[in-house]
Amino acid sequence: MNEGTEDQPVGVTGKIGTFVEGKRFQQFVTTLIVLNAITLGLETSTAVVESWGRILYGFDRFVLAIFVIEITGKLIYRKHRFFLNGWNVFDFVIVTIALMPTSGPLAVLRALRILRTLRLISVVPAMRNVIQALITAIPGLFSVGTLILLFFYVGGVLTTKLFGDSFPDWFGTLGLSMYTLFQIMTLESWSMGIVRPVMELYPYAWIFFITFILVTTFAVLNLFIGIIVDAMQTQHVAENKEETAKAHDERGAILVELTAVRQEMTEIRKQMEQRK
Repeated sequence: MNEGTEDQPVGVTGKIGTFVEGKRFQQFVTTLIVLNAITLGLETSTAVVESWGRILYGFDRFVLAIFVIEITGKLIYRKHRFFLNGWNVFDFVIVTIALMPTSGPLAVLRALRILRTLRLISVVPAMRNVIQALITAIPGLFSVGTLILLFFYVGGVLTTKLFGDSFPDWFGTLGLSMYTLFQIMTLESWSMGIVRPVMELYPYAWIFFITFILVTTFAVLNLFIGIIVDAMQTQHVAENKEETAKAHDERGAILVELTAVRQEMTEIRKQMEQRK
């Protein structure tokens, strides 16, 4: 999600943008997001709602109003460039969902208010970096996911043909077999719940199941972790390079200013000597 770096308008719109995108206001918004997440959790308690419901709903409307003011201010400030920033679009969608009517047949949408908590992802830099790393890792994750799907398909066909007649609830169809293999991959009751009963009729079935677990759980799934870690490391290196480049540019600008000042001082000194 890119962040535009174009020059921004000045005047009233510039002041609005400086305010809504300023550090203090963003810290205020972050605090409201956390508090709103807590109050939305409290609304799940009937006793709390009976005692403090009016205050909780009032605070909820106040938070939504602040979010609308923030988004409106950014739209005024950035205009069409607002939508060039993926995080701005994310915030816009979250706030728009919160503004949808929650009465009548749309009352179920009231539960979607908790989605506002996801705005922490866009306002907290550390969370933003994690999401950006995950987005970067998507091609690699897709490849690993395809590989796992291939193993599941091959294993599903094998187990359906080998064990389907004796254990139709687990391996009666290709879909059931793949679901059972997914349970085995997660190591949820895989031994006593599935493999040992199968081994009572097929003593050598453990060879397939142990191999499947080693390949999927301990090998392929670790590739997911490796890809994500590599993407986060790449993101970290890119940020360091960007910060280094900014620091270098700032030092360069300072040196240029110092050189200009030195030249001016030299010229002033020469003029004073000529007057003497």
